[in-house]
Amino acid sequence: MQQETRVRNASRNVVFGMFLKGYQILLPFIMRTAIMYYMGDGYLGLNSLFGSVLWVLNLAELGVGSAMVYSMYQPIIDNDKEQICALLKLYQKYYRIIGLVIAVVGGILTPFIPYLVKSDMPEGVSIYVVYLLNLFCTCMSYWLLAYKNSLLTAHQRNDVASKVMLVTNTFQYAAQLVVVMTIGDYYIYLIVQIFTQIVTNLVTAYFANKMYPEYKAVGKLPKETVKKINNRIRDLFTMKVGQVIVSSADTIVISAFLGLAANAFYNNYYYVLTAVTGIMNVVFVSCTAGIGNSILVETEEKNYTDLKKLSFIIMWLAGMCSAVMLCLYQPFMRLWVTEKRMLPFAVVVCMVVYFFISQVNQILITYKDAAGIWHEDRFRPLVTALVNLVLNIILVQFIGIYGVILSTVISVLAVGMPWILHNLFTVLFKRNAWEYIRKLLYYTIVTTIVCTLTYLVASQIPGVGILALILKAIVSVIVSNLLMFVAYFKMGEFAEVKKLVIRVLKRQA
Repeated sequence: MQQETRVRNASRNVVFGMFLKGYQILLPFIMRTAIMYYMGDGYLGLNSLFGSVLWVLNLAELGVGSAMVYSMYQPIIDNDKEQICALLKLYQKYYRIIGLVIAVVGGILTPFIPYLVKSDMPEGVSIYVVYLLNLFCTCMSYWLLAYKNSLLTAHQRNDVASKVMLVTNTFQYAAQLVVVMTIGDYYIYLIVQIFTQIVTNLVTAYFANKMYPEYKAVGKLPKETVKKINNRIRDLFTMKVGQVIVSSADTIVISAFLGLAANAFYNNYYYVLTAVTGIMNVVFVSCTAGIGNSILVETEEKNYTDLKKLSFIIMWLAGMCSAVMLCLYQPFMRLWVTEKRMLPFAVVVCMVVYFFISQVNQILITYKDAAGIWHEDRFRPLVTALVNLVLNIILVQFIGIYGVILSTVISVLAVGMPWILHNLFTVLFKRNAWEYIRKLLYYTIVTTIVCTLTYLVASQIPGVGILALILKAIVSVIVSNLLMFVAYFKMGEFAEVKKLVIRVLKRQA
């Protein structure tokens, strides 16, 4: 019964999550386009830069959210309402402190912000005002009932938060689009973003209260329980630092060394990659709570079998996406940003490699997070990120944007992935990892062949317009899936996933 519930919840979260993610991709795409053509590349680069700067300030979160949600899994299984309420109280306290820390540290860093922009600062815009508005938005995201969202996540009801964001994002982008296309005031653009963040937090908290009225932020946890949670948070800190460095370093380094215009061009390409990655992440986010539940109640062998099934699904999807991206990246960018803002095809190849490696890595991270293997894994993200940062700063000066992308790929392949594989198979699965590694290598080889053959076929389609783009999309999807079917249909995972898909479809019918 629990397994059926996990599958049902994950399926629902994937459906709503995919819908929301598609919506979230389309609206920012329209917004980026409007800023690009109505306000200029400088504003676009500035937008990307401060997104990364504020992500750095989110270090203060320390991984509290992940630790608290993980701590709720067992009480939910046991229906221990008193402990869940006490966890909410602790979560509320921590998030208030986090918002205060971000405000103080952000204020201290204010005088140093201009050093992050090499050139191309838009006229009439104060970098200090832009920074402080972004800082205020980040602080409000923690202070206003953010802890309530943990109830939805721990109960696998991410679809509720998705619906709220669907409505609030509609308002935000509609209002911002009017601002960009009429008065072109970047300050008002940011104020709309702040207002939307406030509304999103309040409405999400309202629905969490309505669905789970029995859970209030009251009570006190035993000191031993608090100590365990704090230990998890401490172990998660290095992971958080690593994530922040990897996610933010590229944009900040490009802005500091190459300028805002180069930053805008790079982030146009990176936006496409993050859009596809975001769609894939819906699957990971929707499954994490179910995986965490399964790890607690199922056998080690069952969990390893589930890992292989999830890996098969993700590698099929990632292989198809990689092939389609390789075929469509440049034709799409030519239509969207025009020739003058395009980067060489070699950048596309680097982006696709980056995407595929990140999906392999995310499978392992998902299981690591669901199993709570944070203590053993505490140094890996930090070491990986520091290697990435050093390579970033060195390589950007010699090979520019290529160095920024390749530094991430090298650090993950050489440091991050071997390390996390060791941790997973030593702590969780307690077996030799070579069988699983061989499967990953096979998936990688198949994906390389599929991408190459699909690109050769799709490149035969002439033309540069929308019709040619649509035809290439159709051809690349069909060809890549046919090739992967030939490569995978005899695998045991194929049969298992086929049964799973049929079961889900019957339930939805």
